[in-house]
Amino acid sequence: MLGGGGFRVPLVYQALLSDRGEGRITSVTLYDTDRTRLDAITAVLKQQADRTDDSSSAPVVTATTDLDEALRGTDFVFSAIRVGGLEGRTVDERVALDLGVLGQETVGAGGIAYGLRTLPVATAVARRVAAVAPEAWVINFTNPAGMVTEAMLPYLGDRVIGICDSPSGLGRRAALALGLDASQTFYDYAGLNHLGWLRGLQSGGVDHLPKLLADSESLGDFEEGRLFGASWLRSLGAIPNEYLHYYYFARETLAAVQSVEKTRGKFLLDQQSDFYAETTRRPGDALELWQKTRAERESTYMVESREVADAGERDERDMSAGGYEQVALSLMRAIAHNERASLILNVRNRGTLRHLDDDAVVEVPCTVDANGARPLTVSQLTDHQAGLVSAVKAVERSTIEAAATGSRSTALRAFAWHPLIDSVNTATKLLDGYAERLPDLAAYRSRIG
Repeated sequence: MLGGGGFRVPLVYQALLSDRGEGRITSVTLYDTDRTRLDAITAVLKQQADRTDDSSSAPVVTATTDLDEALRGTDFVFSAIRVGGLEGRTVDERVALDLGVLGQETVGAGGIAYGLRTLPVATAVARRVAAVAPEAWVINFTNPAGMVTEAMLPYLGDRVIGICDSPSGLGRRAALALGLDASQTFYDYAGLNHLGWLRGLQSGGVDHLPKLLADSESLGDFEEGRLFGASWLRSLGAIPNEYLHYYYFARETLAAVQSVEKTRGKFLLDQQSDFYAETTRRPGDALELWQKTRAERESTYMVESREVADAGERDERDMSAGGYEQVALSLMRAIAHNERASLILNVRNRGTLRHLDDDAVVEVPCTVDANGARPLTVSQLTDHQAGLVSAVKAVERSTIEAAATGSRSTALRAFAWHPLIDSVNTATKLLDGYAERLPDLAAYRSRIG
């Protein structure tokens, strides 16, 4: 697990502990550049294992700050790194907000800045995986997930697969709102990571989405229905991923974010700094401290967007349901044991969406088995959806090119082309602000003056 000292690592380990199937994961190596964080998370994992019915069967955990040591002999590499840490995220947010632009970590200006400093590290990791563990499968959860996955493809091919829990979570919530069996429902979902739409809920040979869109009470029973509102969802004829709230209600969300004392990044930075410090002082209480911190973190997720929509507090069902860790576990089991599964993943397009070329990484339902993930047939994007997806894909690819070449003009193009940045002049100020405040982006500074 790359980023093994990260706060959400215990979620993945808990999923591994719950797996009692034959051929389950037997050992986990945590890799991180920060030994203090590694020690804290290792303590949490040990206490998780100790509280299981059979701790002797728990996956053995080791920790290292040596990447090659972590990679040798591995079957799966789970990548969830945060280059620049939460300190970098706070800069991503603040530079944008000071210029009147949304600064969310994966959407718009913040996502581009995050990508520019993350992609060189992610591609370096991909090269090491190819050299040290060429048979390993890489499960990428490093954000911006679609962009990072596409950047790793030249080195790993189809052995890198991006994951996110947002699409499956949306589909599950929509199915449950109608009383459908979520495990037996096919989600006709397509787009890019954090930029997709649910266009069908197929169960028993029937698409139940029209019924859901016509039922205001059912729409009000789950997160996205409250977030976007029944009227707008009916107009779209689809249910957007929650991150599209930043596009459809950009002005209101920007105002809400600017009105709070702390950005999301600053909140998490303060919260997690306290957690790691307290865990160092009280290692015997590591699990209890982690659980308390996580509950607060989850309850405040996308709080500004929910306030804009008057959507109330986050549904307890969303907080308790399995997230990306369950997607990762299902993906690993399907590949390792040829257990056929259907999952929404970030993979090569391969003709699935006709508006994009074959090598573009898209987020669509896939069939997974020992041969990896293959995209399934989905309904084509509408003109509106295709236009937004194509525009953001162009931004992603400019960001990938800029990260590979260090080209300021290419980086500027990425900022200027994004739908949430409405001026080339603002794009220039954004790039200058990030280059000034983020050491990893110093190469993009203006050479004039």
